[in-house]
Amino acid sequence: MKIALIGYGKMGKAIEVIATKKGHEVLMKIDEPNLHEFTKENLLNADVAIEFTSPHSAFENVKKCIEFGIPVICGSTGWTDRLEEMKVFCADNNGAFIYSSNFSIGVNIFFELNKKLASLMSSQNDYEVILEETHHTQKKDAPSGTAITLAEQVLEQVKRKDKWVNELSDNPSDLEIMSQRIDPAPGTHSVKYSSVIDDIEIIHTAHSRNGFASGAVQAAEFVKDKKGFFTMKDVLNL
Repeated sequence: MKIALIGYGKMGKAIEVIATKKGHEVLMKIDEPNLHEFTKENLLNADVAIEFTSPHSAFENVKKCIEFGIPVICGSTGWTDRLEEMKVFCADNNGAFIYSSNFSIGVNIFFELNKKLASLMSSQNDYEVILEETHHTQKKDAPSGTAITLAEQVLEQVKRKDKWVNELSDNPSDLEIMSQRIDPAPGTHSVKYSSVIDDIEIIHTAHSRNGFASGAVQAAEFVKDKKGFFTMKDVLNL
């Protein structure tokens, strides 16, 4: 499989290592110094594009890939207020697109555990729920996309919470997400339900970027030659 990397930071470099080990070819690496090479002519030589950039550029990058007819995997966070718009654009242009706030296989299993626990706790009003996430200081967005996904899953089930906030709150209807930026943490997320009697907590801790990179390559293998919008739930058949 021939891969175009859109974004060649730490994540892009980790994906390159995993993809090469699996026998794939990284055909091109687009980053700020060579944005002029991000053209339809160049991308048509690739089977799939993997996009990991930043919130301000992700939407347009994904849009260009779909316009060029290239299946695209996107793991950039901080732009999901426009995700529904991109799903419509993908459908209208007969594109192929996978988005995930986190491509780690472990995290996606964690998402399913979070939904199940939230369902079980939905009627347990004696428990307060709080989310915490810790990442390295170079992470540009807070809360993390993974934390937002976890929070939205909780909000779907725990109806006494109306919205998430990225701060401590005196409003009992707010779901608090506490963010920390500490080096060299690749990423830790926890969801904790606390009462005066006991605590129930689930935690996922990443040890490196390899889990994210491996999942992104697996997603690329899945979406090649497909059409439509998919998530890691489709990739992992969860």
